[in-house]
Amino acid sequence: MENQQLFGQPQCQQLPMRSRFRRVCVFCGSSPGKSPSYQLAATQLGKELVERNIDLVYGGGSIGLMGLVSQAVYEGGRHVLGVIPKTLMPREITGETVGEVRAVSGMHQRKAEMARQGDAFIALPGGYGTLEELLEVITWAQLGIHDKPVGLLNVDGYYNSLLSFIDKAVDEGFIDPTARHIIVSAQTAQELMCKLEDYVPEHSGVAPKQSWEIEQQLGYTAKTDIAR
Repeated sequence: MENQQLFGQPQCQQLPMRSRFRRVCVFCGSSPGKSPSYQLAATQLGKELVERNIDLVYGGGSIGLMGLVSQAVYEGGRHVLGVIPKTLMPREITGETVGEVRAVSGMHQRKAEMARQGDAFIALPGGYGTLEELLEVITWAQLGIHDKPVGLLNVDGYYNSLLSFIDKAVDEGFIDPTARHIIVSAQTAQELMCKLEDYVPEHSGVAPKQSWEIEQQLGYTAKTDIAR
């Protein structure tokens, strides 16, 4: 399923002198998942961001995979920004939070602020919310609203079925083959970050970025850097 990596292409062996990303937006579950592999992957992703001097923006929860990745980044000395709707704070925040917590009025504002703050997107395993956030930023990329890399941390093949579905949609003519390359996937945090650092968009947006006013639709003023 990691067919975006060309056969024989050398792996990234060492960290870049300076990452192209200041902050990465991570989507993930508020549950830890049944397999310890998911929890380990969340911690390893956090440590990989720290090693690359990258800050984190995420959904603001202190439980599940959200709590693990944010704790790893915070303990590594990098800035953590959690964006969470006020109504979800009692459910997704337990105990002491880490970093900066930014409360917003609803889910649309949460997603818009996370997208505005992040220079790239990574999805760890998660449920409906993670999938919805992931597919929205993929759609925004396809439309030309942004050209930021979108990565799947495909832990133990968790996203194999999703990637198969997307390949089927390409085969059946519902997704353009060049848009398939919007999604970058890998099984480890290090490999995924290497691919994201090298990512170059291959698709063409449906409309010019300037024609979209998504930030106004989601409660933000014009000229945010969502479309940067």
